[in-house]
Amino acid sequence: MKKAAVECMQHAYAPYSRLKVGAAVLTKDGIIFSGCNVENAVFSNSICAERTALVKAVAGGHRRIREVLVTSSAEEPLLPCGTCLQTISEFAESRRTRIISIGKSGKTETHEIGKLFPSGIKVYRVIRKITP
Repeated sequence: MKKAAVECMQHAYAPYSRLKVGAAVLTKDGIIFSGCNVENAVFSNSICAERTALVKAVAGGHRRIREVLVTSSAEEPLLPCGTCLQTISEFAESRRTRIISIGKSGKTETHEIGKLFPSGIKVYRVIRKITP
């Protein structure tokens, strides 16, 4: 996963923040999808690496995520933003789905989605009951 995220990070389009981010998601089926951040002059139109990878997984027919890995050009590990946490929670296999963040320094942090974003999991459970 790290290799996929780092390779994809090289394709990031970040002319405004100059912060390149790469992500990889591991599906329940064991398939890895990667993504990078793509910024836009209208900042709200930008998309984070985590959501890029998740969108690719869903487009490929995968809706359960076991793990997310995020790497960036920042020295310290970065946590996903709130929008990404909500999106991860929608597709997380469980509250224990891990989010691994790696900084340029090599420092690594590991968190569980249920601890970073507990309310999102509750919302997801309701959605899962009403949609296939």
